[in-house]
Amino acid sequence: MAVGTSSRDDAVAATLAVAQLPGIGPARLRTLATAFGSVAASVQAPAAAIAALPGFSRAAAWAIRNASVVAGHAILDQLAALDAVVLLWDGPDFPPLLREIPDPPAVLYVWGDVSLLTRAAAAIVGSRNHSTYGASAATLLASGVAGGGAVVVSGMARGLDAVTHAAALDAGGKSVGVLGNGFGVVYPAANRDLYQRMIATGCLVTELPPGERPHAGAFPRRNRIISGLAGVTVVVEAAPGSGALITADFALDQGRAVLAVPGPITSLTSLGCNKLIQQGAKPALSAADVLEELGLAAATSLPATKSPPPQLDGLQRTLWDALAIESRHIDLLAGAAGADAGTVLAALTEMEMSGWVRQEAGMRFSLNAECGMRKAE
Repeated sequence: MAVGTSSRDDAVAATLAVAQLPGIGPARLRTLATAFGSVAASVQAPAAAIAALPGFSRAAAWAIRNASVVAGHAILDQLAALDAVVLLWDGPDFPPLLREIPDPPAVLYVWGDVSLLTRAAAAIVGSRNHSTYGASAATLLASGVAGGGAVVVSGMARGLDAVTHAAALDAGGKSVGVLGNGFGVVYPAANRDLYQRMIATGCLVTELPPGERPHAGAFPRRNRIISGLAGVTVVVEAAPGSGALITADFALDQGRAVLAVPGPITSLTSLGCNKLIQQGAKPALSAADVLEELGLAAATSLPATKSPPPQLDGLQRTLWDALAIESRHIDLLAGAAGADAGTVLAALTEMEMSGWVRQEAGMRFSLNAECGMRKAE
């Protein structure tokens, strides 16, 4: 259930209090609710009955029996001060996609626009130590996906997560940030301004209570929520063993689609993405590829009848196809074509001289609409 933080609901407070006990995670909370009708009822249950449940020791049983409802109310008071809410896994307002995953959070704290958690969403994740190409690709995809009406989900980390959130908001879209810490803690500190933007026009979510600081184990757990909130997960850049690949693994385990942005074979940060594609992941070459997975159509200002000039060579045709839906940065075009930036730039220059493409600010290129119109006619 969704609980406004002005509520003094003892049942919710009891659930929050039990959730803070050491060793009581989402699975055990659900076991208690199944056995006794609710987590709140378990606080009043005989210790022997609790200890008889699978995975519960006598020590855990006594801890549950002595859980302080006052501590739960203190959490509700903290949320009230922030104008945040808490969603419980068995309530009608809990995100439906998140409820479907194998290990959903039992408690989800939400700060911002709760309605975003029920909209079509794409998770876009990537490396903290990203390349210029990765930042360009993340910006392009996040802005296009947000502009196409989908919510963009990411992990609020430094690097491509932050780039992704900012690009979605800059495009006038919506974004959800999944934290590995509790509300009231800004991590990393460099994202303070982004936190404020997300609260104002998007939302932040976490399964950790207010004030809890980040720790190493929280981030892999956070990743299952990132993919769990989204119908599709897109990996922009990822070195082997990175958190972005962990998120992709969670998405696959959850039965969700995974897309990957291809990159140079010489780039360590693209190695994980290239391997995902090699293993069968769909390449993410544009926002339209992502929106298609969500059943949404990408907006385009180009005529559907646009056809390539017959004079194009192989590389130029690849570049034409890559630009057929939206303008792109030179680095993203190089990745899509599998060629170095210098070779791609030379091909684009020749196409520009022929009137087929035009260069925009920031080394972005687009098709010449007038040329396309002539061909269509």
